[in-house]
Amino acid sequence: MSNQAQEAREVLGARLRGFRKDAGFASGRAFALATGWQESKVSRIENGKQNASEDDIRVWCTTTNRSEQIEDLIATVRHIDELWLEWRRQFQNGAAPTQKRFLSIYAKTKVFRIWHPTVVWGALQTADYSAEIFGQVVRLFEIPDDRDAAVAKRLERQQYLYTGDRVFNVLLAEQSLYTNFGGPEVMKAQLDRLLAVMRLTRVSLGIVPRDARAGVWPGNSFSMFDDKVVHVETYSAELTVTQPKEVEIYFKAFELLRQSAVYGQTARALILSAIDHFNG
Repeated sequence: MSNQAQEAREVLGARLRGFRKDAGFASGRAFALATGWQESKVSRIENGKQNASEDDIRVWCTTTNRSEQIEDLIATVRHIDELWLEWRRQFQNGAAPTQKRFLSIYAKTKVFRIWHPTVVWGALQTADYSAEIFGQVVRLFEIPDDRDAAVAKRLERQQYLYTGDRVFNVLLAEQSLYTNFGGPEVMKAQLDRLLAVMRLTRVSLGIVPRDARAGVWPGNSFSMFDDKVVHVETYSAELTVTQPKEVEIYFKAFELLRQSAVYGQTARALILSAIDHFNG
């Protein structure tokens, strides 16, 4: 969990502790008896060690005569959930709804900063490459197989590469040119696509060579939208970072990664070498 999410949970816990004490429950044990909960649950929530559910908030506020606070605190709980959102929960109705959700933030963003150490960024993917990835998502999370709809929504993002005054600063590690999704033909088509988008004036595509001197460790892939929001992807969840100090760290990391990248003809040569690799 991010520092921002943990801090928000601790602040909520402290507020709930205040409600308990103001209501005359001198100890967590007394409150647990009144609610029928385990004393350990009360302690974990108050100390930010456990997420309070929306039902927990309703019980807590009702028991402490703070019913007027229920709506506000439920909004707080939902915000904390958004800071660290499990993929399995996002994908419970398939992958397409999640892809649709990204369209609104793409429409609002002017400057993109993208880092992918092992995979080609979604907005630069071909349909076949994207379908292979969503096939893996379906199998990993055991969700409804809507990969065709998910691919269509992902490809819809590409409209923003050609419209407006947006700037796309994209960094890929050299490994992303070789991570094999779908076999040689799919990969060659994807690499050809990268050569094509390099010619777009809005797109700055850098490749970090595998032997480049690192200014910072590669870490997870992340997408920065203007200087306001960063999405970080792990196997289990998507982390949303909005706290300015944390956003600044990702900005610095991106700039350090960019110092290791090559552009133009040098980047093109790396892509052509990868195509030769898949030609066998």
